[in-house]
Amino acid sequence: MALPETPAPPAPANAEAYCVKCKATRPVNEGQIVTVKNGKSALKGKCPVCGTTMMKFLSAKQAAASTTG
Repeated sequence: MALPETPAPPAPANAEAYCVKCKATRPVNEGQIVTVKNGKSALKGKCPVCGTTMMKFLSAKQAAASTTG
């Protein structure tokens, strides 16, 4: 059963995640806050250098702060 699609809130402008391909922490391009299957919030975006998809799991506080502005 698919979940109803809702627009994902954009990530904060200063969001960073670890790129496994580059092996470095980089700013996230096209970042969005998403909810994964187990209900946790995560930041998902692209690496500005290599274009690989990057993800960073967020704590409940970080997710709440990101969605409220």
